[in-house]
Amino acid sequence: MDPSSKPDGDESPVSLPSEHRFQLLVNAIKDYAIYLLDAQGRVSSWNTGAERLKGYTAEEIVGQHFSRFYTPEDIATGLPVRALKFAREQGKFEAEGWRVRKDGTRFWTNVHIEPVLSEAGELIGYAKITRDMSQVRFSEQALYASEQRFRLLVEGVRDYAIYMLDPAGRVTNWNAGAQLIKGYTAHEIMGQHFSRFYTPEDQRDGVPAHALQTALAEKRYEAEAWRVRKNGTRFWANVVIDALFDEAGRHIGFAKITRDITERKKAQDEMERAREALGHAQKLEAVGRLTGGVAHDFNNFLTIIRSSVELLRRSGADEERRERYIRAIAETADRAALLTKQLLAFARQQPLRPEAFGIAQRVRSMSQVIETMLGSSVKVSLFLDAPLDAAQADPNQFDTALLNMVINAKDAMPDGGTLTVSARNVDEVPAVRRHAAVKGAFVAISVEDSGSGIEPLTLGRIFEPFFTTKPATKGTGLGLSQVYGFAKQSGGEIDVRSRVGEGTCFTLYLPRAAGEAGTATQSGTTDAPQETRPLSILLVEDNEEVGQFATGLLAAVGHSVVRAASAKEALKFLETDRPKVDLVFSDVVMPGMDGVDMAKEIRRRWPGLPVVLTSGYSHVLAVDGDHDFALLQKPYSIQELEAFLDRAMADCDRPATG
Repeated sequence: MDPSSKPDGDESPVSLPSEHRFQLLVNAIKDYAIYLLDAQGRVSSWNTGAERLKGYTAEEIVGQHFSRFYTPEDIATGLPVRALKFAREQGKFEAEGWRVRKDGTRFWTNVHIEPVLSEAGELIGYAKITRDMSQVRFSEQALYASEQRFRLLVEGVRDYAIYMLDPAGRVTNWNAGAQLIKGYTAHEIMGQHFSRFYTPEDQRDGVPAHALQTALAEKRYEAEAWRVRKNGTRFWANVVIDALFDEAGRHIGFAKITRDITERKKAQDEMERAREALGHAQKLEAVGRLTGGVAHDFNNFLTIIRSSVELLRRSGADEERRERYIRAIAETADRAALLTKQLLAFARQQPLRPEAFGIAQRVRSMSQVIETMLGSSVKVSLFLDAPLDAAQADPNQFDTALLNMVINAKDAMPDGGTLTVSARNVDEVPAVRRHAAVKGAFVAISVEDSGSGIEPLTLGRIFEPFFTTKPATKGTGLGLSQVYGFAKQSGGEIDVRSRVGEGTCFTLYLPRAAGEAGTATQSGTTDAPQETRPLSILLVEDNEEVGQFATGLLAAVGHSVVRAASAKEALKFLETDRPKVDLVFSDVVMPGMDGVDMAKEIRRRWPGLPVVLTSGYSHVLAVDGDHDFALLQKPYSIQELEAFLDRAMADCDRPATG
């Protein structure tokens, strides 16, 4: 027979039937279950990925209703039927949920269903893609060459661009989803390099080549980034690239899936902007509350001081009333100074003087004050017998923090109750206010009451300055913010646990000291000054009004004063008149060289000359621990000034000059 002749009816097809091409295509994909359902939901085709994900062979599942993959609960609620109805009416159905394998095990999936229509527009079935989302990585099993040489064309899917690249990165086939997402027809893009989908900046940085190299080396590459459509517009894409190998292990190309997730990114970006706006609004609210609180309190203080001064100016005031007005001015100044210290504590910028001290001894020395403050209706229990290391912090600020926590507990127990103070060594600060736990050596001091507790919404704001739930006459809202600032600046933390109706427990974490505990002076007391003797003092102060006042104050207590308006001027004076100076008394914040640097220079050049520094606010002293100069905080009393000067002279071994 002539080989070119053909029997009647024996005509070789020009190309494979479309159903065969489709089956060969989808069988090339292993990480997605891609199959068809008929109009009633029965399985009519089955790919390799479906068999791997669900456990059924094609012989077992073709003809079966797809609802057998759903859990009994979902079947009971009619989810399979509703999914097909939704896809038919809306054009697609997409969801995540539990599905069931042949062996009964469950896996979490992403499911995509789209209706498949005939040329006449009639429903002939559904295209269904299922992905196992419980898997972190795609299977690394090599894909057979015969399963990867067919075009990845799934005409029923339009939300995924599914196509193949040759080993050099050129497009070898193209599906309808790729055309819809990227804008190119198959005729326009076949044979073109896939890097044209990348932004100019990604192309310049070599991102396309890196993606293929990663996929080849690790068998898989996944990323999210901007991609470019044919019309030049950009979209945010999720991209997965798998390297393909034949049976002999030779690299034959890449399988690529791209999805447009621009809307999801927009939603995420909007949420992030909303978070930032909320955070900014909260900061503005806190600043507004802080400003208002400071203005309110200082206006009250200034009202008392101004009124008292005007009454003192009036003639006819007897000695008793004059003394009352003077006392009011002094007490108000002390309250204003305390407010400033609390604000600096919250800002973590008060100049602390940390030292090693024993927590148990410190608390016991304050127990009488605590009991008096709480009254007889509150029982105080101290549990301080456990072995404790010394704490490294400012002991006077610790006293203030402890009293602030006690005051808070007192207000929570108006009808009485129990206050328990305990301390222990710990090696970790637990997670606090959404921060992770911190390892380290700390002493934990707990103050627990049996009071009314704190509402959950209030609990998140109790450390804010001027935030208080108390009546206007019962507190400023700065007590707990002082505790917070002191803890943070000391390198520690403050935690609070509370249950409404059961009580509250504050726990202050302070770093443990490396050495032995010192003997810190109790807050509110100063060393009794020795017999005051006249000194020759070099006052360094750049502010004219403050300088004149300080000169008059020092002269009033019997000292002779020479004033320098800058550190440079003071050093120049000392170069010629050093023997005439017993002590240097200097402000910290000055133009040019500040007081700390000047004091260091004086110590280097004249080591026997004592220096006392003073400041109302000094960020330098708050953060610079490389000095041990005496610091007198403004505002100060005459007694405190004299005590500092006497102590500085007592620490100096140099005999006094006349």
